[in-house]
Amino acid sequence: MDVSPRFRRQSRRVLLQALYQWDMAGSTETEMVDFFTDEGSLDKADKRYFNDCLHGVMRGVKDLDRAYEPYLDRALSELNPVERACLRAGSFELIEREDVPVGVVINEWVELAKMFGAQDSYRYINAVLDALARTARDGEE
Repeated sequence: MDVSPRFRRQSRRVLLQALYQWDMAGSTETEMVDFFTDEGSLDKADKRYFNDCLHGVMRGVKDLDRAYEPYLDRALSELNPVERACLRAGSFELIEREDVPVGVVINEWVELAKMFGAQDSYRYINAVLDALARTARDGEE
């Protein structure tokens, strides 16, 4: 089944918000799914994709952090929560969602970093995900 890119984009936007909430408040997966469903954020989203990515990031957060950590120029703890959420979700997509092209993954997370991150954090997200993509996808462009 083909899903509209707009619905995937909304899934990623809500995923960023959910991962931020998880990082800052320690919300559970169920609480986040219920919250974003109740408030209508997932009405025009690919819910299956959102759930898959949310579960995957939460389940594999330590491995995801280890995957992109070599490409950081500072300690993981020094990343702001938006950067951490973008890198975790982007890393998950690069490593686990080979059905999504590298360029799409990087572009989507860079755009979200532009919207929600610090002034130049999108450049940082771009550099780290690009470096990870070279190893995670064996040079796929």
